[in-house]
Amino acid sequence: MSSALETLRRDFAGDIIEPGAAEYASASRSVLASGSPAYVLRPKSVGDVQAGIRFAAGAGLVLSVRGGGHGFSGFGTNDDGVVIDLSELANVEIIDKERHHVRIGGGATWGQVAAVLAPNGLAISSGDTKGVGVGGLTLTGGIGWKVRKYGLALDNVVAAEVVTASGEVVHASAGENPELFWAIRGGGGNFGIVTAFEFAAHPTTDVFYGKIAFPASAAAEVLQGWADYLRTAPEELTSVANFANPFAGGPEAPVEIHVAFDGDDPELAAQAIDPIRRLGTVIGDDIALKPYADTLVDGATPPPGIHLVTRSAFADKESVPEVLQILAEVGASEGSPFIAVRSVGGAVSRVPHDATAYAHRQAELMFVTTIAGPQPVVEAARPALETIWARLAPHVNGVYANFLTSATEEDIAAIYPTQTYKRLAAVKRQYDPDNLFARNHNIRPQ
Repeated sequence: MSSALETLRRDFAGDIIEPGAAEYASASRSVLASGSPAYVLRPKSVGDVQAGIRFAAGAGLVLSVRGGGHGFSGFGTNDDGVVIDLSELANVEIIDKERHHVRIGGGATWGQVAAVLAPNGLAISSGDTKGVGVGGLTLTGGIGWKVRKYGLALDNVVAAEVVTASGEVVHASAGENPELFWAIRGGGGNFGIVTAFEFAAHPTTDVFYGKIAFPASAAAEVLQGWADYLRTAPEELTSVANFANPFAGGPEAPVEIHVAFDGDDPELAAQAIDPIRRLGTVIGDDIALKPYADTLVDGATPPPGIHLVTRSAFADKESVPEVLQILAEVGASEGSPFIAVRSVGGAVSRVPHDATAYAHRQAELMFVTTIAGPQPVVEAARPALETIWARLAPHVNGVYANFLTSATEEDIAAIYPTQTYKRLAAVKRQYDPDNLFARNHNIRPQ
């Protein structure tokens, strides 16, 4: 260890933060998880990332990689290991104005990306939260306000720079290391540290964005009508339904249909959005034209001692009615989790199922349940939550890894169907045979 640490101090130009340092308390935790790593490394260059990987591997220490640090599973920190915090590698640069190609550092957040792209009239289909890291979101999906028109965040990646477990810098694209390029688009952080992405952005306008609220008593009717309409709605319209919000009345909370219409034509926007307004008695409507960058919100950091349990799944067309009926019944009951249902389909479903390692192309909806509170409250709520998911189980499939607190074998199997997993395992054997990158929804190399 002493020899490895001496080599690190010689070769690493970034910050090395150890217990007792002034920055350690904040550097040791991610947004949603606390930890006590032996070393937090903040590289300032790709060479620093190489040195950090070699140190962790040589010292036999657990390695966590942190981008934005918003992962529900807490992979961005650990106890007694090494954290490589990419926050200093956050440069965002338009490198090809004609093709709108953008190079983004692996530690950038989507808020930083929007700040650079918006003045140039460009955008990338991403998530919906400013502080979320580009890397973590993209490597496993990326469902946001442009998903039905422009696909997942990972569908817009054209190349990546990856530092592998051996410390080698590898470039991945359709023409260079194509199997690695396939794997990192859906396979998470299993294959190395992505120090830079190249995305194809697109020209954007202002968008019509906001929410339409309905009484809680209308949940079943509104949700079914909403899902039916989205099958024929223009792909410029992306929508999310939120209900049973415990901070807004729980079972009495309004059903909020959030919408983003990708365009600034008020007539076309009205044609796309008005069918949602007609689903029931509207008790709130704040939809307005605003810059796309302003649709990204600030993510909340839970107070100390508050724990989140988040679980997700997909619903295909034939199962949507039953799933929404169950969710509406659950949302009307005391102690319901917070429920969010996101529209997908559109551009996502037109990508061939084996083009990327993201495996849930034919889903119409992705939905999420979340419970939050002190640990005893969360534990007391788990039996009821398990009952809810037991009802849903016959009607749903898969898991969206970006909204998942746990990382069990069952979770891994749900994220990666058998053939996808086998192909990912082959890539893992090539680039990380000793499973150095195991702090993730892990693909084993054997």
